[in-house]
Amino acid sequence: MPIVSGGNGTGNTTWDVIVVGAGPAGASAARAVAEAGRRVLLLERAELPRYKTCGGGIIGPSRDALPPGFDLPLRERVHAVTFSLDGRLTRTRRSRRMLFGLVDRPEFDRRLVESAVRAGARLRTGATVLGVEQHGPDVPDRRTVVVRLAGGETLPARAVVGADGSAGRTGAHVGVRTDRVDLGLEAEIPVPPEVAADWRGRVLIDWGPLPGSYGWVFPKGNRLTVGVISARGEGAATRRYLERFTARCGLAGFEPEISSGHLTRCRADDSPLSRGRVLVCGDAAGLLEPWTREGISFALRSGRLAGEAAVRMAVAADAVETRRRAVEYADAVTRGLGTEMGVGRRLYAAFTHRPALLHTALIGLPPAWSAFAGIVRGSTNLADLTRDHASVRRLVTALDRLDARRAAPPEGPGTSPDGAPGARAARDDGEDTGGTRDLPRG
Repeated sequence: MPIVSGGNGTGNTTWDVIVVGAGPAGASAARAVAEAGRRVLLLERAELPRYKTCGGGIIGPSRDALPPGFDLPLRERVHAVTFSLDGRLTRTRRSRRMLFGLVDRPEFDRRLVESAVRAGARLRTGATVLGVEQHGPDVPDRRTVVVRLAGGETLPARAVVGADGSAGRTGAHVGVRTDRVDLGLEAEIPVPPEVAADWRGRVLIDWGPLPGSYGWVFPKGNRLTVGVISARGEGAATRRYLERFTARCGLAGFEPEISSGHLTRCRADDSPLSRGRVLVCGDAAGLLEPWTREGISFALRSGRLAGEAAVRMAVAADAVETRRRAVEYADAVTRGLGTEMGVGRRLYAAFTHRPALLHTALIGLPPAWSAFAGIVRGSTNLADLTRDHASVRRLVTALDRLDARRAAPPEGPGTSPDGAPGARAARDDGEDTGGTRDLPRG
């Protein structure tokens, strides 16, 4: 089903819901609104499909949040992960069952939008949103929100869902606050068949030299997606890490087809998710996994929640009911995604200070590998592991203590807090076929 721009044919209709941004969060929200039988307009600044800086990993929670019958355009099925610590202590862990899949974002996003359009959403591309207004001369009543486009056009709606990314207009309107910003750099590198074959079914994750940084190689047919991420403000060091990482993988001699960068923003705990009749989701809300910065599953899940909340908000009769719907949405996000983010923040803090400890656990402890496999497959998540397994709670608590001891002022000579707690992360699923200590060939 081809995607066709709506052009200026949206007229003076007052939409039940307008969704700003046609990425995974926006498409998920628009589909939820359309499935509820409401009139929904999906606005996108770019023409589709378009490239996005993203590794394209589809883990279990992303798969489970896709629409029924969705044709997932997998480029690779991952059965093995090579872990390294800044190029050292390399080991490959393998599984008989698929761990997760890899997609090209342009095709993946296009199919999500097609799914929303089939459900009844109206798409308009080439629509640059300049702002959202809930008061003023262009707003006819208190039940209406106006979306202002470049060129002066205004579009009224009963509710708006903002899914226009971490630097979008809707997040600014709502007042989203972030407590961390990271820089991701990525290259799409075409490789010859013999190199592609060496990476088939296997990804590389390298815990990097900068605090909180890591790199990845994700194979997608005859291309490799190679990227790194680190804290913003370390741009030059992050670029050097990408260059060294690419060379270490034997890929420096291949010319990238695309080189790109992107800032990821992680929301503060008390950051708002709405303002009046405007809700935000996905990157626009700063919703992502703080340790890995994985965002697709958070976008799909929060987009669905936002779309369902917008349906109820669109028929709210007054400010009190509107506020009630907004609180319901915030509570739903906090109970699920917020809990996962809380555990992710604690792991990120531990990883930032002690990457070797977590690396050693993943390559050397079967329960840690089993937990990793369960998370990426979607059979569990960080929050569930922490809630359901006393051993994981002890591990996270031990990591918190190590982090606190590192942050505390020194009290004089003493022993180092370094050490691996003897905690089991989860039961081994029995599917690890062992590890090999090998560096990827170029």
